[in-house]
Amino acid sequence: MSNIVGIGANVYDTLMVLPDFPPEDTKLKADSVKVAGGGPCATGLVAASKLGATASFIGAMTDDDKAGFLIKDFEKYNVSTDLITIKPGFDTFFSVVMLNNKTASRTIVFHRGTVPALSLSDKQIEAVKSANVLMVDGNELKAAIEGAKIAKENGTKVLLDAGGLYEGIEELVALTDILIPSYEFALGLTKTDNDEDAAKILFEKYHPEIIVITNGKEGGMIYDGEKVTRYPAFLVDAVDSNGSGDVFHGAFAFSVNKGYNYYDSAIFSSAVSALKCTKMGSRAAVPTYEETLNFLKERGYDEFEKNLE
Repeated sequence: MSNIVGIGANVYDTLMVLPDFPPEDTKLKADSVKVAGGGPCATGLVAASKLGATASFIGAMTDDDKAGFLIKDFEKYNVSTDLITIKPGFDTFFSVVMLNNKTASRTIVFHRGTVPALSLSDKQIEAVKSANVLMVDGNELKAAIEGAKIAKENGTKVLLDAGGLYEGIEELVALTDILIPSYEFALGLTKTDNDEDAAKILFEKYHPEIIVITNGKEGGMIYDGEKVTRYPAFLVDAVDSNGSGDVFHGAFAFSVNKGYNYYDSAIFSSAVSALKCTKMGSRAAVPTYEETLNFLKERGYDEFEKNLE
């Protein structure tokens, strides 16, 4: 069984690099087009696997060409597909990701597909019980909630990539050990105007072990119920930021599985996310463990490197 398992979105992405964003009812030639696997949970699992963890995706997929590509993509990155339920005759979750070279912005149009909701099998339940970390992202919400309850009963840490304010998401938030919301999610859910107040409200209401609020190039913050600690974003020459948050969450799951404390996990994950942005592709651009250590050492984290060894 894998140390890290995940329940959530696995998406067939078409990445289009554009010179600028097109006005409505016009045509625009793309600079480049690439097909890749995406989705918060699935990409997080790939990141954890590329860093050196054992990882498995728990999900329902279909038998169309897009699903075939996604399964092969998992296999390429050593993410186990043994826990995937295949339901023939449906359409895969897909998106078109438009990357604007002029403004470095990202615009996504997606369709969730038609695959029926995941119902956890006995084999999938056993995988959750035996894992060290369960990653969830709010997609496949009913199965994620069931999986999180099973995880809590069996000592498996539940890590939530909280990016979307989905209906019913608070039930999943309440089952989370490691709550990693985006800045927008944290402020949106708590109706506050700053991350420190948001973190304190989230901690008091949901009682996770740790809250890590991510805020892109601004870095982020950690709150353990007593102290607020800031962690940095690492400045790089960014080529493609799409999926950087997903990669952060996967790197955090890897770090926790490896035994790092939560602050070191945030620093390490921030470095992995920054390195990913220097190349195209959410998954192909994920660095190795050794590359991440070298990156940190070059930026003065010598003592941190010793702590990781």
